[in-house]
Amino acid sequence: QSRLVESGGGSVRPGESLRLSCTASGLTLGWYAIAWFRQVPGKEREGISCISNNGGRTNYADSVKDRFTVWRDNGKDIIYLQLNRLNPEDSGIYYCQVDLTGCKFRTPTASDSASWGPGTQVTVSS
Repeated sequence: QSRLVESGGGSVRPGESLRLSCTASGLTLGWYAIAWFRQVPGKEREGISCISNNGGRTNYADSVKDRFTVWRDNGKDIIYLQLNRLNPEDSGIYYCQVDLTGCKFRTPTASDSASWGPGTQVTVSS
């Protein structure tokens, strides 16, 4: 069974940066467009960024555009999300997942039957 694993989260102050990583077992990430989602308590999981399978296309939610950057190293089969100029509204659990749309739209879509990893917690506070 495939499993995606996120890492790199932490607790930082406003204005600081983090780099998240997404790896997988039982799945070759390089075959798929991958999206990053964020969930905060009481709200639905929100798609915030995606990257096409070859890295040639990326999309970002307005809330993170110009601050977050997604890229991939298909040789290592890892997806990265660089989080810059973090603010408290960026706090939440970050997940990666296969994007069914191939990252053709700003809002990525995950399968209803997708198996989600544990996520990685990002906390931004002063």
